[in-house]
Amino acid sequence: QLAQGNPDIAMATLDGATFDLAAERGHWVVVNFWATWCAPCLKEIPDLSAFYAARDDVRVIGLAYEEITPEDMRAFMLEHPIGYPVAIVDVYDPPKAFDPPRGLPMTYLIGPNGAVARKFLGPVTSKELAEAIVDTAPPAG
Repeated sequence: QLAQGNPDIAMATLDGATFDLAAERGHWVVVNFWATWCAPCLKEIPDLSAFYAARDDVRVIGLAYEEITPEDMRAFMLEHPIGYPVAIVDVYDPPKAFDPPRGLPMTYLIGPNGAVARKFLGPVTSKELAEAIVDTAPPAG
């Protein structure tokens, strides 16, 4: 199943929980593929963290697309605090729900219905995400 439909992933996060996309129906979900060596990715983190903190209707998951141990990632996160769950992707066996990113960062905005609403290749801002949510949200009523 490709990212065009209703992608589903369930991944262990570094905080010991499981992020299950199917369980997030009813919320907007920002799925952000990134890596510790990717400068534009690191620039996004504080903005995505603030967006996640500010919006009750939004979930964010950071999928680290690189070969890195959980220990090294935790050490990295001490220096670069990330306010949302992070999971490490097996680059040799990435989640089938999404096409392997052609570049990083690569961000998918998943609608409350579980379908991909928008795809961003390259850096994305919370402002752009908020606008995309407004643009793709069904009219109320």
